[in-house]
Amino acid sequence: MSAASRPTSKDVARAAGVSQAAVSLVLGGKWPGRVSAATAERVREAARSLGYRPNLAARDLRTGRTRTALLVVPALTNEFFARVHAGAASVAAAHGFGVLLYPSPEGTGPATDPFASAPAALDGVLASSMAAQVLSGIGAGALPLVMLDSDPATGPGTATVNLAIADGMRQAAGHLLGLGHRDLVHLAADVDSWTFEVRAAALAASVAAVPGARLRTRRCALGVAEAQAAVTALLTAPGERPTALVCDDDLLAAGACKAARRLGVRVPGELSVTGFDDLTLATAIEPELTTVTLPAEEFGARGMAALLTAVDGGTPADEELPVTLTVRGSTGPAPART
Repeated sequence: MSAASRPTSKDVARAAGVSQAAVSLVLGGKWPGRVSAATAERVREAARSLGYRPNLAARDLRTGRTRTALLVVPALTNEFFARVHAGAASVAAAHGFGVLLYPSPEGTGPATDPFASAPAALDGVLASSMAAQVLSGIGAGALPLVMLDSDPATGPGTATVNLAIADGMRQAAGHLLGLGHRDLVHLAADVDSWTFEVRAAALAASVAAVPGARLRTRRCALGVAEAQAAVTALLTAPGERPTALVCDDDLLAAGACKAARRLGVRVPGELSVTGFDDLTLATAIEPELTTVTLPAEEFGARGMAALLTAVDGGTPADEELPVTLTVRGSTGPAPART
């Protein structure tokens, strides 16, 4: 072998004193029970000494792999999903995989197949439940599939990786109830998705457990302008105003704070507001937003790790990542009522 040539598996086999088949087994991780541990270590040492790197392109031709995963999300305009992509792409790159990103048109609606033959172009799919309707359009049933933010009992995938959404909402509700708030409004995202159903159920149960507390719900589209309009209508309606708004998302919370400011309603003196996600926006507004912090990058990373396990023929376990309430200036004690 010349100094300029790239070492091959044949060179590794010669250096280790084994067959090329044994080299393939060891470097492919399929040696247990087929060659001895001592032989496996000898092969690995020979590969290290020679600076051998497997020819992934040739291996993929043999195995039918494309080393490509598809990440399906509602939209990249939402910072949360951009961070999910960053975490997923980091893990994929560490394993020699690329990530194709497919945002669902209009956020959650069905979409056409982005490939002539998805199973032929991909090794697996990682998808948010908010974009689940897309999956039938891309033929995901024929591929390993891991769902994010999806009901583990009914999710279509091999496994689900979730955030502890219900616990996050319980933390937000407990914080407000502990501050004495008894008249709360849930500003709910008008999106048909499991994650928002879970939030609503957890909030309703938390408020129902406190005597004298009441919860009303106002639904609106997931955007700052829509939230501002909804909260303006709420705060100007006849009757007593709520003392706290529990928002499904930081965008909704920002719209709520904007409405309150324009109406001269003090936050948090007269109205406390909580969000969900802990986007950059949460600390860009004043007062800064009390919100449930979601580990978006870790979420994407864990999802991709589970998918790669499935692609390799394993059975990934369902996971749930913890979340935390970050208390800032948008919440305070309930105002006294006469």
